[in-house]
Amino acid sequence: MKIIFFGSSRFGYPALKKLIESCYQIPLVVTQPDRLKGRGMKFGSTQIKELAEQAQLKVFQPEDINSPEAVNTLKKYQPDLFVIIAYGQKFSAEVLNIPSIVPINVHASLLPKYRGAAPINWAIINGDRLTGNTVMKVVPRMDAGPMILQNQIAITPDDDALSLDEKLSEDSAILLLKAINLIESQKFELIPQDDSLSTMAPKLSTTIAKIDWYLPALKIHNLVRGCVNWSSAFTKLNGKILKIYKTRLESKESRSSDVVPGQVLTVSPKGIIVACGNGSLSLQELHLEGKSRLTAGEFLSGNKINLGEKLG
Repeated sequence: MKIIFFGSSRFGYPALKKLIESCYQIPLVVTQPDRLKGRGMKFGSTQIKELAEQAQLKVFQPEDINSPEAVNTLKKYQPDLFVIIAYGQKFSAEVLNIPSIVPINVHASLLPKYRGAAPINWAIINGDRLTGNTVMKVVPRMDAGPMILQNQIAITPDDDALSLDEKLSEDSAILLLKAINLIESQKFELIPQDDSLSTMAPKLSTTIAKIDWYLPALKIHNLVRGCVNWSSAFTKLNGKILKIYKTRLESKESRSSDVVPGQVLTVSPKGIIVACGNGSLSLQELHLEGKSRLTAGEFLSGNKINLGEKLG
């Protein structure tokens, strides 16, 4: 069976590695074009491209996967299967009709929940305790295709978007191989999604990531956990952007009635405790605009925060 693999982010790396190790015929790996990266703004390739080249696989990097050139290139390989994982471009119906069997995708949620670009982030932000991966047939409508397999993964209280991404990435490779085995043996079923149960997981933005200290401490804590692999949740300190990377929920404390959300309650190397709409949070890792990411103790050695000062 000939498989064309599409992927651009680190999330698809374990899946491609498993496919290579399983000796599937992969005539082509498609990934995004090289982009300028880092402070030096040098061209860098995706990790998918690097892995493909190490395995001496042919790599294709079209700016537009639906262009006539890209369509002709894909057709030339006469693939049986498309495997698409975090590729980064939408596919036309013409492209999706190229494989002789089916185009499949691994999506990091239990569909139909969290269709869209940021399912892992939103599962954390919303305080979910369970998520997973879904292998589905790709259709032109985003993440709406019929499902082949799902697997559930628990979200622990210590998970953030980075750790959960790693768990789901490793699981996606195992689930993908199971799905391909079912397809090879012609034992797979296409299970329609219930659109009435669908929810969306749009890209994160500064509007979403801005901390509202009037929210309960748990909601802000989940926002911080859910934004760490995007940029970060943030607030302001003396007019400068203060990014928050790690927080700890504090037990309920008695506080005077004149305390307002966002007000600094305690300043200590162990954490900077801030009042929320309900409860309080200890800021553990922070990054003030123009400086480095630091623990609370490191931060306080070079920056002053006064008791009673208000963030936001």
